Amino acid sequence: MNDIYMNLALTEAKKAFLENEVPVGAVIVKNGVVIAKSHNLKVKTSNIMNHAEIIAIKRASQKIKDWRLYDCEMYITLEPCPMCASAIQQSRISKVYIGTKSNAISNTEIVEKIFNNDDFCHKVDYHYTDDNRCSKILSDFFSNKR
Repeated sequence: MNDIYMNLALTEAKKAFLENEVPVGAVIVKNGVVIAKSHNLKVKTSNIMNHAEIIAIKRASQKIKDWRLYDCEMYITLEPCPMCASAIQQSRISKVYIGTKSNAISNTEIVEKIFNNDDFCHKVDYHYTDDNRCSKILSDFFSNKR
């Protein structure tokens, strides 16, 4: 795990926060080089698909001109939803570092099943980093909403 990349993901989450989006950031790294970064843009684009992870995967695929993101690592500030976990698995990202878990236990169970599924040709090596900064930006965002 490289703190520099999680810091970049947090910078992206802060951009989302300032844009009134749920503050989630994602960074994709290949061979020590950042090839994509993004943050949630669902509200701004009125598009439910514009999660930070999905946008980062699209950008990384465009950059390397391949949908297969072999040997790539993703740093995300929040545990992915099942849609994003499936996209991560399908894109063949090798490692994922997750800043904080979702509050929904069922989400964690689903994500772990997607990442560890023996029926898929690719398993995702994932790690929870329990980064307090990632959980704090989310709690600050939602406390401002209430």
